[in-house]
Formats: sequence, C-alpha cells, structure tokens
Amino acid sequence: MTMTKLTIIMFSGALDKALAAFVLASGAAASGWDVTVFFTFWGINVVRAENKKALQRKDTMSSMFGAMMPKGADNLPLSNMHMLGLGTSMMKRRMKEKNVKSLHDMILDAKELDAKLLVCDMSMDIMGLQKEEFIDEVDDIVGVGTYLKEAKDAEVNLFI
Repeated sequence: MTMTKLTIIMFSGALDKALAAFVLASGAAASGWDVTVFFTFWGINVVRAENKKALQRKDTMSSMFGAMMPKGADNLPLSNMHMLGLGTSMMKRRMKEKNVKSLHDMILDAKELDAKLLVCDMSMDIMGLQKEEFIDEVDDIVGVGTYLKEAKDAEVNLFI
C-alpha cells in the first residue's frame, strides 16, 4: 500500500497562515501521510530561531533583512487585523483560552509525527540568512529541485 503524500509550500510569514499549515501538516502526519513543508521567501521566518546568531559576518543588506524580519514562530504577525500587534496578542490569548497549542508546539508536534521541514536555499540566500539561524527541527536546506521531487509524487500539494 502506498502512503498518501502531502507537500506544503509555506510562502507566508503570517501567524494565522502558518497555524493553518501546521494544523494540516500534523493532521496528515497523524493519519499516516508522508508530509513535507517547504519554507520559502517570507515563510522562512516561521522556522527562524529566536535566539540563534549567524556564524559568519553578514553584509549590510543581509543584516538589514535579518533585523526587519520576525524571528520565529512566536513573533509572527497576523495576516489581517494585526493592528500594530494588538490583533496578534488577542489571537494568541484566545488560542490559549481555547486550549489551542502555540505555533511553536504545533511545529514540534509535526516533527514528532515525522513531517519533513525543508528551507529554500535561494530564499535563505536572498534574505541573507544562514543555516545556523534556523530552529533545530529543520531537516535540510534545499533547492527547488528537491521540493519538486517531493511534490511530483504527492497526491496533495498546498501553497500557503
């Protein structure tokens, strides 16, 4: 029997969209699906580590990108109703009240269920990030060809 496969392109760096991606990723993985999440462009901020630093010196543009982009799952804004952070705080409080896990915990759950987390090397390079700046749960830094191999065999491919 062939395992059902899901790939998700995580293009957005918005909290609500990342939550949706990881609810789907964990649900599919818990159902026995093979799951790959490919983080590209703004989506790479979802898997940036909050407290990790680059090992090599960065050029000015890379340093500027790094300073302007959110670091990690706990610092992402909402895509709508962000309201200078108020909407994001309200959403996080509401999630806690309703016993919904944080995005960080959802990422850990997905990894526990064997979801693969891949970061786009081109996006990483454009944004001036280094592999040391990502959370430990990231499986690999890869090119689009690796994602396409995953997607070619998948029954479900999502772009979020």
